[in-house]
Parts: sequence; structure tokens; C-alpha cells
Amino acid sequence: MIIKSLRLHHFRNYLDEEVNFPQSIIILYGRNGQGKTNILEALYLGGMGKSYRGIVDSDLIHFQCEDASIIISFLRNNVEQQIKIILSKIDKKKLWVNETKVTQRELVGTLNEVLFSPEDLQLVKGSPALRRHFMDMEISQVNPSYYRTLVKYNRAVAQRNLLLKSIKSVKKSVLEGWDLQISEFSAFIVKKRLEALHKIGFLSGIIHRRLTENQEKLDLSYDQSYFLISQDTMQDRVSSAWYYKLLREKLDHDIYHMSTSVGPHRDDLSFFINGYNIKKYGSQGQQRTAALSLKLSELEYIKSEVGEYPILLLDDVMSELDEFRRKSLLNFVRNRIQTVITTTDPDMFRSIEGCSFICLEGGRVKSYG
Repeated sequence: MIIKSLRLHHFRNYLDEEVNFPQSIIILYGRNGQGKTNILEALYLGGMGKSYRGIVDSDLIHFQCEDASIIISFLRNNVEQQIKIILSKIDKKKLWVNETKVTQRELVGTLNEVLFSPEDLQLVKGSPALRRHFMDMEISQVNPSYYRTLVKYNRAVAQRNLLLKSIKSVKKSVLEGWDLQISEFSAFIVKKRLEALHKIGFLSGIIHRRLTENQEKLDLSYDQSYFLISQDTMQDRVSSAWYYKLLREKLDHDIYHMSTSVGPHRDDLSFFINGYNIKKYGSQGQQRTAALSLKLSELEYIKSEVGEYPILLLDDVMSELDEFRRKSLLNFVRNRIQTVITTTDPDMFRSIEGCSFICLEGGRVKSYG
């Protein structure tokens, strides 16, 4: 998968600009505030239909304008394709793939991308929400039905939580229909997560051994507090009947706390090196190496599912890695994965083979090279 060009119109600090991308490691450089991360945000928007920084669509539009557009030309399986996105301050976002209008759910998976930001270095020791997001975005890109089910599941849990907060004015029986839906969605989501984790665990383990010169063995574990308490089997985790039973058992607890305590929105990942939980006992270096191994395994996982590597987007993450990890990452992607890196220090990459440089200044391409 190769991005050929990006056309921005009234997007962020770009009034009207086209950026051409070579098939290599691309270094986007310039001072802070020149628009480097905005390029990555536009590319990510083309892949996932939303900003990875959690910003609403209207705030992506140039402050002096009412609408904006993004056009991405790319190759998938050596076939040229195009994604077009129109943003508006007064209307809903519009999406097209090859001149065919699509929904956001239909867009996901068209242009496969992996984003690696400084926040991802917190995957091991950060909040469970970070790790759930990692799993969900990874699986969604290769399995459209997973993304659709995840959206339905989140809406159902939100609706159930609203009813739990107003349970005094409604009957408990009203929750039964939502419990049936949530149970079905939960079983599907967790089944797909476990299948993906089996592959990701294997791939990240291989990569981790390479990064640590066979000194450390990385293992991943899918955690459910209610699973550990109930002592049920792995097969139960992908049974809608099991989830329904747990939801009904936890009903009084959920009413008291006014939130849903059972389901994949409560699950987590744990990381072990040589048998030790590195969130509790690992050094910062071990935690960062594990996070790097996990992100690199994401590239291999997507390739194994769709047949080619995704685009890798690195948002100022290289400055957060030491020299050894930087070299390991670049050696991994060189000559096989188109990679876009933002940095304020291009000299860090001058001596590295296979890099192309694009200088950005004030929302424009100042120079190539």
C-alpha cells in the first residue's frame, strides 16, 4: 500500500496545498506549528474517518473558512484509488471512495494505516482504554463487521447506562432487551479480539526477541475481571448466553453504580517479560520496547490479513526513543513499508539510507529534499 499524494484545501493551516509522497521513508520536518502533524492527521482521517487527536470535524477546518476537503491518491494491490473527504461547519461530513459516496463505517479498511505517537509508548503502563483502543483499531481495519459491531455495542452500552441512571422511573424488565443485544455483541467482539491477540502475541514475541537479542520473552494476556472471578472456561468468553447470565447477575450492582460492569469495554491486556508483569515490575526501557514490539506486530498482523503492509505514520515518536530503538524501527520498515515521520530535527535522519525529506513552513511545502 502506497500513498502517492495528498491534496488539502482549507484544512487546518493549509489553504490549498498538494504533497507528493515517494515510496520510501518520508521525513516531514520544520519548526513547531508549521503543519507537520496536520499532514498525519489528514492521512489518518482518510483511513479512519476521524481525527486521532479526538478533535471534532469542524475544528479541522481553517478558522477563516466554512468547509475543507482532503483528497488522498494511493495504490492498493497496485491499483490506483482515491479517498475524498468534505468537512463543513454547517453540514455533516461527506466521504467518497473512488467517486462512490460511503459512510464512515464503510470507509474503514480502505486505506490501512498504523499510527505510532508518543502516547503509544504508554500502552503498557497507561490506562486500559489505550490498550482497548489499540485492539479495536487494529481489528477494525481488517474486519469491517468488527467495526460495525463495535459501534452498535458502544451505543447499546450507552443506552443501557442511561436507563440504569433512571431505573426508578422505568421497570427492570426494560433492560432485558438491551442485555440480549449487548450479550450478542460482546461474544462476537471478544471472539475476534482473542483471535487477533493469538496472532499479535506470536508476532510481537518474535519481534521482541529480535529487539532484545533473545534476552527477553514477551507474552500477552487478555484480562477480564469477571472472568477471573467466575473461573469459567475460555469458550464461555465467546458465548452470548454467558454474557447474558453475567449481566443479569450483576444487575443490582449495575443499578447501584449506574453503569454496565460486564463486557469488552471493561477488558484489558497484560504484558509479561520472562513471566513478570512489566506494568508492575518492568523498567521504563522494557515497557517502551514492549510497546514498540506491539506496534511493529500491528504492521505484520495487517499484512497477514489483507496481503500487503499498511502505511506507517510516526508522529514525533522518534525523539522519544533512544538510538538503538530508533535504528531498530527504521531497519524494520526500510524498503518494505512506506513510512511518514514528523520531526523538528531532520539531521537525526540525514545519515540514514532510504529517507526522503519534505520541508514544511506555514502550511506549505517549502522544499523537497
